Amino acid sequence: REREDLARIIKLIFERKNTNVAGGNFSFKVTDDAGKEYIIMTPTMMSEAYLGNVSASQVLVVEPHTRKIIDGVGNLTREINLHEAMYDTNPDIKAVLHAHAPNAMFWATSGLDLPNLTEATQKVEYVPVLEFEPNCSEELAELVSNYVKKEDLKIPHMLLLNSHGVLINTTGATGLEAIHKAL
Repeated sequence: REREDLARIIKLIFERKNTNVAGGNFSFKVTDDAGKEYIIMTPTMMSEAYLGNVSASQVLVVEPHTRKIIDGVGNLTREINLHEAMYDTNPDIKAVLHAHAPNAMFWATSGLDLPNLTEATQKVEYVPVLEFEPNCSEELAELVSNYVKKEDLKIPHMLLLNSHGVLINTTGATGLEAIHKAL
């Protein structure tokens, strides 16, 4: 069920133009009946190769830190390190949504912090642009993790990654609830 839901979310984000064909990546945590945690995650190339039409069977079930794919057809995104860093930074984070929405990309590339203008989004408060680090790099994961810790950001929060896109971290009773909040 969780994989089916994420496949629908991928399609919805792509159709809403909340990411571009360069993609982004989305994940949330789940715990099995034995208490073991897994990450439900988008496969690499979800936008560029599949234009947001990803089946539930392509959505990956990943063992954290070993990066072993337990189930799913496809390859793991190189951005897994950013997702793991967020989950390690604050165990209350249950979902990570990284996208390349055109408006967010404009702000992220400008280096200007994003003003929070709408009542509906005030819960994320101030949206800063972080310094540049290359996408998919350990340096980017470390930069974001250190910022979240240093600023003691409450959840949900949103960050702009300079020249790279938006990063939204949310919590919830379940990872599925959290990814819906991020959406």
